[in-house]
Amino acid sequence: MLITIAIPAFNEEKLLPSTLAAVAEAGEAFSERGWEMEVVVCDNNSTDHTGEIAEAAGARVVFEKHNQISRARNAAGNAAKGEWIIFIDADSKPSKALFEATAMAMDKKEIVGGGATVKFEGGKLVPSPFFTAERIWNRISQVMRWPAGSYIFLRTEDFHRLNGFSEKLYASEEIDFGRRLKKLGKKRQQRLQIFTQTPISTSDRKAYSTSYSEILKILFLGAFTAGRSCRKVKNCDWWYDGRR
Repeated sequence: MLITIAIPAFNEEKLLPSTLAAVAEAGEAFSERGWEMEVVVCDNNSTDHTGEIAEAAGARVVFEKHNQISRARNAAGNAAKGEWIIFIDADSKPSKALFEATAMAMDKKEIVGGGATVKFEGGKLVPSPFFTAERIWNRISQVMRWPAGSYIFLRTEDFHRLNGFSEKLYASEEIDFGRRLKKLGKKRQQRLQIFTQTPISTSDRKAYSTSYSEILKILFLGAFTAGRSCRKVKNCDWWYDGRR
């Protein structure tokens, strides 16, 4: 069994090294089973040393010139050689326990794929709006079985069957993808699993680089346009303005 870890990365020279180190350490969960693991990083037109850092760590690097998270995810996914793909954000760190839970799920035919709840690195020290948002999202993820973009796993053949992530969206592409994956599983009497006991650790940097007014703008546009605002990059500056 070969597992592909697909990481989209835009100007991530600060956090990518620790993410790759965490992936390598967590990967022991696969090697103990006799499975192999490859890491594919998509350099999404970075202006820093993201690509060089990934190569130095032993990752295979692919390039996507159009700055869009959906395209970066797809470029990494399309380069996958493994039977399963695990998408991990460049600012997130998986644990060995999470990979172990994922490996167990991969052994079950009734699992179409899934994800994990999220946990900000700062914990309760994160500003209250973000700590509250974490709790709300995790509850939604559990009830709706929507995987967070920071951790999504599925069979590679199903990634291609779904034609990857929607390139019409500049944000919330993971929700759209999760819905389609869940629908595919339902047709085959499979279910999508969200791990709650082994959350993915993700950076809290946005809590300190984003104003409350920007957060309100994002929520307002998302709610009152039924997600259509995510089709325009100007409405998604939070993800693309380069603040790191």
